[in-house]
Amino acid sequence: MITLPRRLAHLVLALAIALAPVLLSAPGAAAAPTTASTTPAAASEAIPNPLRVGTEGVYAPFSIKKGDEFTGFDIDVMNEVGKRLGVEVEYVATPWDSMFAALGAGRFDIVANQVTLNPERKQLYDLSDPYVDTGGVLVVAEDNPKDITTLADLKGKKAAENLTSSWREVAEKHGAEIVGVDGMTEAMANLKQGRVDAIVNDKLAVRNYIATSPDPGVKVVDETDDTSQSVFAAKKGSGYMPAINKTLAEMEQDGTTQKIYDRYFAADVEAPTWWDLVKDNAGPMALAAIKVTIPLTVLSFAIGLVLAMIAAMGRMSHAALPRAIARSYISIIRGTPLLVQLYLIFFALPQLGVDLAPFPAAVIALSLNVGGYAAEVIRSAVESIPKGQWEAAQTIGMSPRTALRRIILPQAARTAVPPLSNTLISLVKDTSLTSIILVVEILRQAQFAAAPTFQFMAMYGLAAIYFWIICMIISVFQDRAEERFSRYVAV
Repeated sequence: MITLPRRLAHLVLALAIALAPVLLSAPGAAAAPTTASTTPAAASEAIPNPLRVGTEGVYAPFSIKKGDEFTGFDIDVMNEVGKRLGVEVEYVATPWDSMFAALGAGRFDIVANQVTLNPERKQLYDLSDPYVDTGGVLVVAEDNPKDITTLADLKGKKAAENLTSSWREVAEKHGAEIVGVDGMTEAMANLKQGRVDAIVNDKLAVRNYIATSPDPGVKVVDETDDTSQSVFAAKKGSGYMPAINKTLAEMEQDGTTQKIYDRYFAADVEAPTWWDLVKDNAGPMALAAIKVTIPLTVLSFAIGLVLAMIAAMGRMSHAALPRAIARSYISIIRGTPLLVQLYLIFFALPQLGVDLAPFPAAVIALSLNVGGYAAEVIRSAVESIPKGQWEAAQTIGMSPRTALRRIILPQAARTAVPPLSNTLISLVKDTSLTSIILVVEILRQAQFAAAPTFQFMAMYGLAAIYFWIICMIISVFQDRAEERFSRYVAV
């Protein structure tokens, strides 16, 4: 019978103690303080200090992240609101599709990201008074092969829209077939490539795209009749909005909001070249790899291997309970997508009182995922060793634990190294999914860099190179490990 060695249990305990402070202090989502408190006494008691604000950082010109700083129209308006209320403003970079889930989970206090005022949102959230009005526009490719000239022509045509956007409702209302995309930049790419026929989106955002893109390849052919009003959103019953609305009214009256508007929409913006983008962002992306992607990979793989060893021992145990627990764990991990596991740990657990920071939540999710897959690798490697090896070890007086440690595992390691290396390489790439729970890793940093100019080819290509380099280094170590463990195989 195979049982869990005492030394392995000690290893698990020691690893947990050693990693606890690392996980608690590890880098998480980008939360950059931008506005220092100037008059604390002026702040409403209902407004928290610091005020945590969720925003995309990739929706030019409203929310842009450059290095450690956030900028954009919505950001400048919120900064001025915070300054007048006397509170510090901290921004949390959040993908739009996760924005309201993160708000509901208490990851931040308020959303500043061109939230459109509509009756449904008004019922679910506390909304501020509108701080900017804009309209929607119908956008088609320059050659416009489908002869779409008005919104009425959308009937039966494909429109690329974010599924949670109000513009999706406009396109759907006019009979369009909706093709879901993450944001306007992806929608524009699909439109220029001919995968969709049109886009309905914010007039100001589209104007900024055409002005800053080196080769827009699109044109505006129609406008919506109704205007769209943008508001800030908070959880229902937050009590923030009276003070914020009063401040917004003061800013409108003294012309501050108009000055911010002119800063982003009244001047032409010169688009940088792709080489300028690479030069300016190669360093920050490399730093994201060193500070986030690599530590996230190393910690998750180390913890995942310990979990995998425990699960593998449980699977091979003759006792019913350990075997059932191990089978259930492996089945759940292998039977559910990693993205769902990330959502459950980061957005669902706070509803049960378990509130984890982004980086520790990512480590836990990735470790559990690695453990579920690597457990079967370790089990198959151990079971591939002939039973005669066990019997020979027992003949010379070795206990099952000693035989496992000195005879079986060294031989099984050679079999396990290639598939475990594949698991590690997959883990490196899977870290890109953690951006959905506010972790700023290589790919998210690339999105921040490309968003202001919509030049995603250069930034995504650079991100791919960084991932490839990391995986190539792992492959070199894999070859070394295979050579080392091959000494245990008789020729």
